[in-house]
Amino acid sequence: MGKVNYKRLKGDSSSGSGWSPSHEVSLLRLVERISDDCTVEINDTGTKLKYKPGVVIGGKHLVHDCGLSRSIGYFLEPLILLGLFGKKPLSIRLKGITNDPKDPSVDTFRTTTMHLLKHFGVPLEGLDLKIESRGAPPLGGGEVVLGVPIVPGSLSAANWIDEGMVRRIRGVAFSTRVSPQIGNRMVYAARGIFNSFIPDVHIFIDSKSGPSGGSMSFSLNDIFCPAQSPGYGISLVAETTSGCLISADSAVCYTQEDLDHMNDSEEKPDLLPPEDLGVRVASMLLGEIEQGGVVDSTHQGLVFLLCALCPQDVSKVRFLGVKFVITPEPVTSTVLLKCVGCGLKNLSRKAS
Repeated sequence: MGKVNYKRLKGDSSSGSGWSPSHEVSLLRLVERISDDCTVEINDTGTKLKYKPGVVIGGKHLVHDCGLSRSIGYFLEPLILLGLFGKKPLSIRLKGITNDPKDPSVDTFRTTTMHLLKHFGVPLEGLDLKIESRGAPPLGGGEVVLGVPIVPGSLSAANWIDEGMVRRIRGVAFSTRVSPQIGNRMVYAARGIFNSFIPDVHIFIDSKSGPSGGSMSFSLNDIFCPAQSPGYGISLVAETTSGCLISADSAVCYTQEDLDHMNDSEEKPDLLPPEDLGVRVASMLLGEIEQGGVVDSTHQGLVFLLCALCPQDVSKVRFLGVKFVITPEPVTSTVLLKCVGCGLKNLSRKAS
């Protein structure tokens, strides 16, 4: 098995050092943890990276701290893809930020991402994401437990073109370390957008406080301080008559700079009102539905990759050594992609 060497890596222009984004380093360490004979070496200046891939092992009772620069959602997609081709099923506890404005939320992964895997023959038994506590930026404190089964041989090719009509909308409005009424205000605003189109709308409210709402304390200049990491957000899913799930989500939270400012003065930076957030995410979901297709824009890349890993080959757009045929459909204003996969097999699993 080969090695990959990167040299002369550069960080952002504001720093004189090399490449060292903490979330990317953390992801490499996570891959190293679930693999056998995998090594990741980064020099002191962050200008050189040596990566030697190994065999994905999987395993149970693993724990990984995702850090605070990106949310847990950043780690879930590659972790699921690798776990499917492991030697043993994967069960891992991930710690960090569960909801932020940048990455897909853990709610979206639980309700939408895992659902689409079944179209590619992924066994549902053992596929699970349990949210044990929530953590908003910048202090995090959230925890989830991810379970990923292994595919017995290879993925199944998908024939997934019927998007259907929207029949109901579901969602979760969460809040951490704020008034429980915040959730009600988001739900009321979102329902106001949907009521004109569809009556079957149900949005659950998940209000967290105490340990289940994130970090309880932190240290500022060696002074013990109570946690000040409130946040709220909403994740919405539209289910169609053909079983497709279209999602949209977002969250509102303070930044580390906001926390520093709050410690220096009694003024709190203004956050987007919950009503505005509810309207924004509801409008985002309607936009995703209007675009058409069996998946939303957040999941398009994942579906392309899953198609490329399915059994056998066709033409036009190259993607991971396979080819896509792209056929525009002017009538529906959508694009149909056809692909015969590369036939990747799970060689890590035990021979039966």
